[in-house]
Amino acid sequence: MKTQRDLTLRLLGDNMQQEPPILYVDASDHILGRLASIIAKKLLEGYRVHVFNVEKAVISGERQRVIEGYKLLLKVRSHLNLERSGIRRPRNPKNIFKRAVRGMLPIDKPHGRLAYKRLKVYIGLPPDLSNVELTRFPEAMSSRLRGRYITLEEVARALGWRGVKK
Repeated sequence: MKTQRDLTLRLLGDNMQQEPPILYVDASDHILGRLASIIAKKLLEGYRVHVFNVEKAVISGERQRVIEGYKLLLKVRSHLNLERSGIRRPRNPKNIFKRAVRGMLPIDKPHGRLAYKRLKVYIGLPPDLSNVELTRFPEAMSSRLRGRYITLEEVARALGWRGVKK
């Protein structure tokens, strides 16, 4: 039986014999969709990606419209059995972000699933990783937006997230 490492090496090729490079990203003031697409590409290239401060990422649009859009997703039920509840939707910023990246990966194929496993997402910045150089992507910054936007933390709180347990 093949191990996970054998499958990874076979998918990534022989040029990836060493450990994949690690990319540390600061999500503060980045647009959620643009950052998720950049990270999905990096994951498919073979990078290991750690994303910090995801609660400070932004979603473009008027505050109430964005929140109502996410709340509508929570009401979706099964068409066949109306008593059954629908898909479990993420309510915390970490899982909302991971779900956005997952939607941009070919998750039904082995290389997409392996790429998704290389993603680590953090709320805030862990103290043990505070001295790491964080990458920012200028093409995904919220300063490019002309209109209104809302942070991922505000959306999560409107969906029922109570914050980080300390």
